[in-house]
Amino acid sequence: MKKRVLAMVMTAVMSVMTLGGCGADSTTSTTTAATAEILSAAETTATTETAAETESGTGLLAKIKDSGKLVVGTASGYPPYEFVDITSADQAVIGVDMELAKAIAEKLGVELEIQDMTFSSLLAAIPAGKIDMAIAGVAPTDERKETMDFSDSYLFSDQVVIINKTDADKFKTLDDLKGVPLAAEKSTTQEKLVQELLPDNSLTSLEHVPDCILELKNGKVSGVVVESIVGKQYLLADDTLQFADANFGRQKESAIVLNKGNEDLLEILNAVIKENQDAGNFDKWVEEYSQIAADNAGE
Repeated sequence: MKKRVLAMVMTAVMSVMTLGGCGADSTTSTTTAATAEILSAAETTATTETAAETESGTGLLAKIKDSGKLVVGTASGYPPYEFVDITSADQAVIGVDMELAKAIAEKLGVELEIQDMTFSSLLAAIPAGKIDMAIAGVAPTDERKETMDFSDSYLFSDQVVIINKTDADKFKTLDDLKGVPLAAEKSTTQEKLVQELLPDNSLTSLEHVPDCILELKNGKVSGVVVESIVGKQYLLADDTLQFADANFGRQKESAIVLNKGNEDLLEILNAVIKENQDAGNFDKWVEEYSQIAADNAGE
């Protein structure tokens, strides 16, 4: 845009010089004054256009505002972060992350579109341009940061193991878990945690946590590795399950993920996160949607 303004300026200046270049000295001051006036006007125009660009944003932010739509990718089946509300007519995806997505869309003044997919395909959808960002309880690991940008973390959770209450005395320490079959959601930090700390264990990696829980209920695995925020609602829904005393001593953070090079949009995301943290909304949403998920499980 600045190049276009510059081209217009040069054209105008050359026109003035052509008119005055062949004249006497009396025309020199007139030519100089006209040139200065043109340059001043051009500078004002460039400044106005730059301000307009700053207001609308650049890159992804500008794209979202121009389209009037924010496309958020998520992976349902991970309550209370995101799950399908089986009681709704349209089977909408709801949860903590969806409340955050709504708050961001409202801040940007655009409509919200949710695209539901498996977690293993979610992060690949970002560089492919299928979604604007992913909000799905994604952990900002060092490996992921190499190719993607993350917002500030908005939730923090312990890494735990769900077991049958009848096995409570068996799994008191991490050593007690060695050698037993475990399950975890595919492509998650929980899966990597088992692979790192319990490399000799048989690990069943499935697309959704409910599938992992079913493996536990059917006796095919002895425990399901989850983050505590997610595990809580399964305990609310089924009193035969509990967290093992054994734990990994690791904490999992959740953040919004998007393509690199969108600092202006990241600034807005971080502001929305802080606003809702300060208001206590994340704690409220976790409690609310954990209970809804548990109630849905009892339907």
